[in-house]
Amino acid sequence: MRKFAQNDPLFVMVNSLTSIETELPFGYYTLPYCKPQEGEKHVAENLGELLMGDRIENSPYRFHMNVNESTIFLCTTTKLSGEMVKMLKQRIDDLYQVNIMLDNLPAIRYIKSGAVVLPWTGFPVGFTDEKQHCIINHLKFTVYVHEYQDSGTVIGTGDGLDVIISGNSNNTASGFQVVGFEVSPCSVRHSDDVVSKLSMYEKISPPIDCEDGAQMCFKEGDQISFSYDVSFVKSDIRWPSRWDAYLKMEGARVHWFSILNSLMVIAFLAGIVFVIFLRTVRRDLTKYEDLDKETQAQMTEELSGWKLVVGDVFRAPAHAKLLCIMVGDGVQITGMAVVTILFAAFGFMSPASRGMLLTGMIILYLFLGILAGYVAVRLWRTIQSDSSSWRSLAWCVACFFPGIAFGVLLVLNFLLWSSKSTGALPISLLFLLIVLWFCISVPLTLLGGYFGTKAEAIQYPVRTNQIPREIPGQKYPSWLLVLGAGTLPFGTLFIELFFIMSSIWLGRFYYVFGFLFVVLVLLVIVCAEVSVVLTYMHLCVEDWRWWWKSFFASGSVALYVFLYALNYLVFELRSLSGSTSTALYLGYSILMAFSIMLATGTIGFLMSFWFVHYLFSSVKID
Repeated sequence: MRKFAQNDPLFVMVNSLTSIETELPFGYYTLPYCKPQEGEKHVAENLGELLMGDRIENSPYRFHMNVNESTIFLCTTTKLSGEMVKMLKQRIDDLYQVNIMLDNLPAIRYIKSGAVVLPWTGFPVGFTDEKQHCIINHLKFTVYVHEYQDSGTVIGTGDGLDVIISGNSNNTASGFQVVGFEVSPCSVRHSDDVVSKLSMYEKISPPIDCEDGAQMCFKEGDQISFSYDVSFVKSDIRWPSRWDAYLKMEGARVHWFSILNSLMVIAFLAGIVFVIFLRTVRRDLTKYEDLDKETQAQMTEELSGWKLVVGDVFRAPAHAKLLCIMVGDGVQITGMAVVTILFAAFGFMSPASRGMLLTGMIILYLFLGILAGYVAVRLWRTIQSDSSSWRSLAWCVACFFPGIAFGVLLVLNFLLWSSKSTGALPISLLFLLIVLWFCISVPLTLLGGYFGTKAEAIQYPVRTNQIPREIPGQKYPSWLLVLGAGTLPFGTLFIELFFIMSSIWLGRFYYVFGFLFVVLVLLVIVCAEVSVVLTYMHLCVEDWRWWWKSFFASGSVALYVFLYALNYLVFELRSLSGSTSTALYLGYSILMAFSIMLATGTIGFLMSFWFVHYLFSSVKID
């Protein structure tokens, strides 16, 4: 909790310029904005902020707590070059936003659309007026403060800078907390004769009125003067509630009733399928076990076709090593998602903690390598009864998904480098990620693989025949069932997926992690049910190749997620322009869909494996 005394300095910070049209962030000082007297200084950022392309720097805007100031002059730029004019016009045409913050609160502005007033963070670089480009060069800041009564030393902390105010611990001191930060931008043409005589932070007289006067439309050779106003308003909003204005933004409001209705329908359908399945299998088992051996032999084909594949159901699948690798990585991704969302639901990763969500995901993924190695090696020993190649398998687990992800990100990073975007990861950060990968994830995965060799392999309840049983011809291709099975899990998350995509690509805040955790739990249940039902259907038609089909039955939801991403690109991101922006969107969407496939496919496979093992261990078969 940050507290300020009267007249304490407040420091406004600036972040990267962002746009929903290009999704390429650029540094604030790439445009001809005024620079602070002490020079540009970067604020220390965590891993998540760096990966998201944030670049937080100091700014020349200076306030003093509870001191209103009118029309403060900042600076006048040098004459604009042709190259700078071209860049400014491009940023304005691409709808770039300036992101500034005070005491970690982003500046919020209100846009009137008809009779509705919409809140939005940041303000535009400029606008076009009668084919002319005008720049925003005057800002009216409103800082909402909550006055409190406290005793002892008052510590005022600005972003990156601390101010300590000593007080009498025996007396009650009055202080202030920043609980709101609004900005009203406008474009004004300052008088050259007036500003030429002013120094930085001097007042302009008479005060600027945004409603009157000419706008600052520019051309090559012009000079731009910047200024600002600041006013403080006392508010009843308390510190814990200061983010409410951002989390209740119109664009990020969750349609609770619509989502709840969808979840209830999906849960109801899945429950019906599961109940029918339980009754069918249990009745089948009961009938079969009540018969004597002679009758069993006569009734086998009539009762069910799944008992006919008893000698093949545990036959090693094709590409068994790849399956073990994908299941191991899927366990790692699923564990990371569950723990991260659970922590966020309990409030450990609030919007005020910039980048902490992504940082926490990376750390969890690194340390969950031990679980991935254990599951993959133990599954491999179960399928192949071979412990000699566990090291190579563990290495493959440690490098499969991270290697693919790193390759995709490296290609996208080259695109960002070529665009000179702040979203491009510096070489030092890439090196740090590689170090974390090989110094934490790889050793832990190998350690998990070692534990997997020590654990007892899962014993099959039936023996496998030497000669594979011929699979009867099917009326419909099995891959149609596999692809169709993904529609039910997709139905549990497609509404929530819209808000997640909006928070990623439209710069909106996502905060309903408690509800997201419920959706995740429901998704796990539906994936398990769908995969088990499909596995049972394949066994009933004497198709014993259930291993990969159970994986892709639930993993096929990733296909629908990617198709939804394409739909979102066409209908929601219609303004997205440029081949680089489209390549970035598609690259990140493919990576997201691939990770979802590994996670949901692993859930379905593990549940199907347990089901098949339980099913054939519950029947007395000679």
